[in-house]
Amino acid sequence: MEQIIKHTIAFVKQQLSDAEGGHDWFHIERVWQNTLLILEQEQADRLICELAALLHDVADSKFHGGDEELGPAIAEKFLREQQVAKHIINEVKLIIKNMSYKASLGKLDYHSKEMDIVQDADRLDAIGAIGIARAFNYGGFKNRAIHNPDIKPELNMSKEAYKNTQAPTINHFYEKLLLLKDKMNTGTAKAIAAQRHRFMEDFLEQFYAEWEGKR
Repeated sequence: MEQIIKHTIAFVKQQLSDAEGGHDWFHIERVWQNTLLILEQEQADRLICELAALLHDVADSKFHGGDEELGPAIAEKFLREQQVAKHIINEVKLIIKNMSYKASLGKLDYHSKEMDIVQDADRLDAIGAIGIARAFNYGGFKNRAIHNPDIKPELNMSKEAYKNTQAPTINHFYEKLLLLKDKMNTGTAKAIAAQRHRFMEDFLEQFYAEWEGKR
C-alpha cells in the first residue's frame, strides 16, 4: 500500500504541475490529509479512500471543456499500470465521478462510505480561510468580478446552471460555500466545518462593511 500511495503522489504532482492554484497539488495534499484525519474516526477501506483523494482532481472537468469522463479514465489507466485490483479501481472511478458538488446537483446512482469520507475531505478544503482564498483565486483565473450588488446569487441551481455560471465570486459563497456545512457526512467533518463556516460568515460581514465604506 505504501508504494502505490508513493507512486500516486508522484503521478499527481506531475499531472498538476501547471494547475490553477486552487486545484493544484497542494489542494490534493490537503484533501488527502483531511481524508486521513477523518479515517481516524471512521471505518472504511483506507486504500480506496486515499487513492480517490489523491486522484479526484487529476483532470477536473472545468479545466477540460466540461469533460466529466476524463478524470476517471486517467485514474483508471494509471491504477491499471500499477496493477491495482479491479474492484478498487472501479470504486475509485465511481468516487471521482460522483463526489463533486456539481455532481450532487444531478442524479446520483452511486454512494459509499468511502465517498462520504473523501467528499467531506474535499469540501472542507472549499470552506474557511483556504476556501475563501481558493474562491477568489479561481475567480481571478476566470476574470470574474469580485462582487456586483446588481447580480444576485442564484439559489437551487441545476447542475448545468452551476457548471455554466459566470457570477461574481461573492455569489459563490451563497451558491455553494455556505451550504457545505450542512452537507457534511461524518462527525469529524461536521465539527471542523462549523468553525470554518463561522470564519466565512465573519469574512462576509467585514467584506460588506468595507464595500459600503462603513469601516
